[in-house]
Amino acid sequence: MNAPWKSGMPGNRDPFAAYICDDAALDVLRPVVIELGWQPEKCNKGGLRNAIQSLSVSASPSILVVDLSESGDPLNDINALAEVCEPGTVVIAIGQVNDVRLYRDLLSSGIHDYLLKPLSAGPLRDALNQAQAVFASPKNADGEGAKRHISTAIVGTRGGVGASTLATSLSWLFSTEHKAPTALLDLDVHFGTGALALDLEPGRGLTDAIDNPSRIDGLFIERAMIRANDNLSILSAEAPINSPLMTDGAAFVQLEEEFRQAFEMTVVDLPRNMLINFPHVLADVNLVLLATEMTLASARDTIRILSWLKTNAAHAHTMVVANKVQSGVAEISKSDFEASIEHKIDFSIPYDIKAAANAAKMGQVFVDANRSSKATSAIKQIAERVMGASEEELADTNPNGSKKSLLGGFDLKSLLAKKEKSDSVAELAE
Repeated sequence: MNAPWKSGMPGNRDPFAAYICDDAALDVLRPVVIELGWQPEKCNKGGLRNAIQSLSVSASPSILVVDLSESGDPLNDINALAEVCEPGTVVIAIGQVNDVRLYRDLLSSGIHDYLLKPLSAGPLRDALNQAQAVFASPKNADGEGAKRHISTAIVGTRGGVGASTLATSLSWLFSTEHKAPTALLDLDVHFGTGALALDLEPGRGLTDAIDNPSRIDGLFIERAMIRANDNLSILSAEAPINSPLMTDGAAFVQLEEEFRQAFEMTVVDLPRNMLINFPHVLADVNLVLLATEMTLASARDTIRILSWLKTNAAHAHTMVVANKVQSGVAEISKSDFEASIEHKIDFSIPYDIKAAANAAKMGQVFVDANRSSKATSAIKQIAERVMGASEEELADTNPNGSKKSLLGGFDLKSLLAKKEKSDSVAELAE
C-alpha cells in the first residue's frame, strides 16, 4: 500500500478517501480535507470493513484514511485491506488503542501512520501533509542521484553444476561485503535450495505470487520475502511435487519490477527449464552467469544455451563460470572447452568437496562457511566483477592515474536499469 517510490499522485485515481466510524471524528476530518482541497464527500461513514467492501469494487484512492475502532483484529483486517488496495496507496489508520506494539505492527505491515482518537486537527493535518509528501518526492533524481540496479541471472548448464551455490554465495557477498540491498529469487519452485542454503524456511511467498500476480506490490514484497540478513531477502518456495507449475510467468516479471524499486541488486537462480519456458524472465536481466563444468555434456549444453541467449537475450552480458574445476582430471581441457563453445571461460572455481560439506553442516552459504577457501576467493572475484569493485586485474588505469571500474567494459545502458542516465554514466559506458 505504502509505496514511496511513486512520483506524483496518479492522475486516474481519487486523491483521497476516508472511512470513519463516528461522527465526532468526521467533524474533525472534514474541515481539514476541505482545507487541503479535497472533496468532503469522500469522508464516508463506516470503518475498515466498509473500506474493504468498497475498495473491492472500486479504484483505490492515492491517500486512504481508515478507522480501526470497530475492528476486533486490526492486523488481520489490514491484511484483508491490502488484498483489495491498489499498489501505491498511502494508508493512514486511526484507532482507540494506545499500544506501542500495535503501532509498530501496523507500521511494519505497510501503514503510513497511526493516529489516536479523539482526533485533533493539527496532528491530522500533519499526517495528511506527510502522506502528500510521499507522492511529491521524485521517484528518482536526475543525474548523479539516479538509482542503480543490477539484475543477475544464474543459469546452470546441467543439474549439479553448482548454480544455486553460486547464486546464494553472490547474494551473500553483495549484501554483506558490498552492503548492497539484495533480493534473491529462487525460481526452482519445487526443488529450490536457496532458503535451505541460508538455513531458512522458504515460506509461501513465491507460490502466493504465482497464484495471485495482481497482488504483487511493495507491501507484498515486504511481507512475502524472508530476511537472511540486514541487506539480503529471499523469495523462494517448496511447492508440493504433486502440484505442477501453472503460470504464464507474469508473476516473475512483476516481481522483478518490484525488486528494481526496492533493491540495488537482484540475483535470480534460474533453472534452465524455466529459462526455456519463460524467456521473458530475462527481459530486464543485465547479466547472465552461465555455470558449467568441464565435461562433454556441459560443453554441448553451454553451446546451446549461449546460442539461445544470443537470440533471446542479446541485451544481457553473458559470463561463463566453470565450477568444480579439478586440475588434470577434467574430461575436456580448458582450451578445448573454450574452442568448442566459442567463448572464453571468464572464471574458474576449484573443486572443494570438503568446503561444500562444511557449509551444509553449518547451515551457512558456501562463502560464509569457508572464508579462506580458494573457491570462495574465486566467487569473491565474480562478485567484484559484477559490482565493478575489483582493484586488481578487473580494473584499468586512466591516463590521469584514476581507476576505471570494470563495469565500464560492460554495456552500462543495459546493466543499469534506469529510464534516464546521467551524462557522466553515459561517458563511462563509452
